[in-house]
Formats: sequence, structure tokens, C-alpha cells
Amino acid sequence: MSKKIIRTENAPAAIGPYSQAVQVGNLLFTSGQIPFVPSTGQLVSKDIREQTKQCLENIRAILVQAGTGFENCIKCTIFIKDMNQFGQINEVYGSYFPENPPARSCVEVARLPKDVDIEIEAIALIK
Repeated sequence: MSKKIIRTENAPAAIGPYSQAVQVGNLLFTSGQIPFVPSTGQLVSKDIREQTKQCLENIRAILVQAGTGFENCIKCTIFIKDMNQFGQINEVYGSYFPENPPARSCVEVARLPKDVDIEIEAIALIK
């Protein structure tokens, strides 16, 4: 089985030696997406709801580039700096998965790249 690198300018460019996503067979693995606006390379805002939305929009861009969508996500992992923000994050996250949400883990961490408050990664099927 071969691997295919997925890249789009509609999501932030990688800030290190990694790919935005890798496809292996019919599985897509995204790298963690932070809440940077692709066109500016800057943090969307300090608001955790807007940061969550931007992470998910970045993931959407990668999914679309690979020919899939949120309806085909099978697992997401969310990394957050403050578990007290979980409710706000969950509210935004839930709006992207109104039916049959994927499996998910959410972990509080000490620090994230560029000192953002949230990072989200996804695994999806490509049909």
C-alpha cells in the first residue's frame, strides 16, 4: 500500500518537517491543526470558540482536498491548554458533527505549538 501526501493552500502550511495529511489506502491522517488563518498565517483570535472553529475549518480544507468530508471522520483528537474551556470547545465541535460523530479523545496539555489554546487532528475514510 502506498502513501500519498495531501497538501492544500486552504489550510496553514506545515511549520516543521511534516505533511498536512497523509493518505494510506482509503484512510486519511491529518496532522494537528492549530487556529491559524491560512491566508495570513496568524492566530484567528484569542476566543476559544473562534479558535476551535478555525481548527475545524483547516481540517475541512484538508478533507476536501483529499476528496472526503466530516461525515467520513472516524476519529478526532483534541489537545487543549485549559479543560475549563471544554464546554465551549464541545459546543463548536458538535456543530461540525450533528449526526454519527466520530470517536474522540480530548486531552489537556501543558503547551501547544505557537502557544495556541487548541489543536485538533482527524482520521477519515476516503470513499
